[in-house]
Amino acid sequence: MSVTAARGFVAAGVHCGVKPADPDLSLVATATGEAVPAAAVFTANKMTAAPVLTSRAHLEATGGRAAAVVLNSGNANAATGGPGRQHAEQMCAGVATELGRAADEVLVCSTGLIGIPLPIDAILSGIPAVVAARSAEGGVDAAEAIRTTDTFRKEAAVTRGGLTVGGMAKGAAMLAPHMATMLAVLTTDADVDHATLADHLRAGVDRSFNRLVVDGCMSTNDTVIILASGVAGAPDDPRDLELAIAEVCESLASQMARDAEGATKVVRVEVRGAASDEDADRGARAIATSQLTKCSWYGCDPYWGRVASDLGSAGIAFDPDRLSVSYGGVVVAREGVSVAHDEDAVATHMADRDLSIVADLGLGDGTAHVLTNDLTHAYVDENMGTS
Repeated sequence: MSVTAARGFVAAGVHCGVKPADPDLSLVATATGEAVPAAAVFTANKMTAAPVLTSRAHLEATGGRAAAVVLNSGNANAATGGPGRQHAEQMCAGVATELGRAADEVLVCSTGLIGIPLPIDAILSGIPAVVAARSAEGGVDAAEAIRTTDTFRKEAAVTRGGLTVGGMAKGAAMLAPHMATMLAVLTTDADVDHATLADHLRAGVDRSFNRLVVDGCMSTNDTVIILASGVAGAPDDPRDLELAIAEVCESLASQMARDAEGATKVVRVEVRGAASDEDADRGARAIATSQLTKCSWYGCDPYWGRVASDLGSAGIAFDPDRLSVSYGGVVVAREGVSVAHDEDAVATHMADRDLSIVADLGLGDGTAHVLTNDLTHAYVDENMGTS
């Protein structure tokens, strides 16, 4: 169930001093130290952090190959200017020296506070230790070392047709496509070229991390990376790898939703019957980012009028006389007005940890869904200061 579940990979996590005490430096690498096919998806935020710029440049320089990923938590190395970019390069160079590889064969990720200079001396002093500690059993330590406000580490592994995809991730807030305030490293033992790997990763991210909305805020550092060792050989069925990557991404995204800062509910919002899939997606995101709707979920209140209002203002094709809304499969509104329903069943559903809300626009075949959460006092407490 870890990033080293796929054959041909090692990992480690140590404390180097970015945080006062907890593990804060992580490494995932090929067992042989050789560079292998790699791909990544990065944040769309134009306030792009130095590690994202560095990893993107390294993948371009190598034609999509990497031997290792080094990650630190506790500091995002974002909004740090030229020195930040130099520090990201130094992290790669430090790991490359220990592995005997070229610096551009190492990718880098950082997560934590924005706008604060990276304590590069602490990280560089910790790199020999994290490289020396790497092992096939080190996935758990690696996942622990990338946590920030996460309350638990996030890991997943899927085996299909003789190949395995493993992964680890962090993320608990600033979760909004594309992607979320998150880092994820995936590995596979499948033999696959860079272009195919990149296509599968983009498809997996679109089905998972890009459907996760907690607070509508997009991070500067979002990164999902995958490395392929090739140890298991080429898949007999090309779909096996694509599906395994998607399943790991979906598992990690679901764990993030469950661990969102202050959340008491995980909410699946689905819009059906839209004029197009694009309209459905836009409508679902409007509901998922509405503070009023999110507060009603926290209060266990099936206030469908807020859902209707969000859809009506989403800039999509909308006819109030065709709208129906259900909570937990119980229709509470049809043709734009309240209808008699089993109120006890709805109340029971609203008290659950997992909520399902479906809005049918009655206009076409467009469908989309997102995962989101309620908005609680604890979220405000967590984020009312620098975090």
